Amino acid sequence: MDFSFEVQATDGRARAGVFRTPRGVVETPVFMPVGTLASVKSLDPDDLRAMHAQIILANAYHLHLRPTDELVRQMGGLHRFMAWDAPILTDSGGFQVFSLASLNNVTEDGVSFKSHIDGSARHFTPESVMQIETNLGADVIMQFDHVIPGQSAHSASQDASERSLRWLARCQTEFDRLHAIEGAPRQTLFPIVQGGIHADLRREAAVHIAGAGAWDGFAIGGLSVGEEKPAMYEMLEVCDDAIPRDRPRYLMGVGFPEDLVEGVARGVDLFDCVAPTRMGRNGAAFTADGRLNLRNARHRTDERPLDESCGCAACRRFSRAYIRHLFVTDELLGLRLLSLHNVHFLIALMRRARAAVRDGTFHAWSRDWLARYHSAPKSP
Repeated sequence: MDFSFEVQATDGRARAGVFRTPRGVVETPVFMPVGTLASVKSLDPDDLRAMHAQIILANAYHLHLRPTDELVRQMGGLHRFMAWDAPILTDSGGFQVFSLASLNNVTEDGVSFKSHIDGSARHFTPESVMQIETNLGADVIMQFDHVIPGQSAHSASQDASERSLRWLARCQTEFDRLHAIEGAPRQTLFPIVQGGIHADLRREAAVHIAGAGAWDGFAIGGLSVGEEKPAMYEMLEVCDDAIPRDRPRYLMGVGFPEDLVEGVARGVDLFDCVAPTRMGRNGAAFTADGRLNLRNARHRTDERPLDESCGCAACRRFSRAYIRHLFVTDELLGLRLLSLHNVHFLIALMRRARAAVRDGTFHAWSRDWLARYHSAPKSP
């Protein structure tokens, strides 16, 4: 089989597993750095390999607009284009169509919108998105779905969820057609469970999708988009027994440290988020004692690393004082070092969670880790 998943250990709902793909093995739970435009901002592929990144994410919406998915196909696909030979997952662009486009109009056929770059008119359908993601050539591709704010009312959430299910069927048909063509890349299609913060809709979507195909994995979308965190955690619990346990589960767009630990505790295997690089560009660092704000003057003469327990290149070599100096003087190295640290921190956090599940100590480890993280004084 090109794609397979094996759960090797459990501790409560938390799992440690192996997701096998044509381009390599991914040990789960895992954080996927986001390379929206075929680049994890400020980081070279060698940086990612050094921090043991196993799989990265790129975005179909952005790459369709620039440099175009057709150009990426002509250049040999994403892996060759960006010099990354390990697995890649592409988001279908559903979130971006609804969050970035200046105007959009949803019909049963698809979504008409204007590019956030130049205002040009565009139209995405389930079929066109499958073509875009096939051109890009990622290993795991996502269905096109209807994304709405997380706290939306039941009626709006039901409409979007049911439309996503209908679009999934169209994605599956087009995926099968495209991959029957000789020379098509080896890919797998993940469906997305929608339903807002409404338990009945989430369960209905998960049950419907589980019965609609022999999927190699499942995504849970439409969370971390405005709803309160307890509601997000509740939706993960609602989906838990409705999604087959022998397939990987991907929680889309979630990447703050506490959410990763809470997600693993609820059976999630894969995570992604732009937060580590975005926060790095804004002077913030993840640490085991909470978030660190390098803008704070109290770090001006601090000789300690960002996190004394971290083994990243930034923490091994540089002080908080130096990185703060770089940041406040607009030196690009400062943004790069903070981004490198934050991505490394999340990858290493999932590696420790994986080891704790294997050792049967995840419950105690996660309790202690979260207590320390939440108890630290908040950096202004």
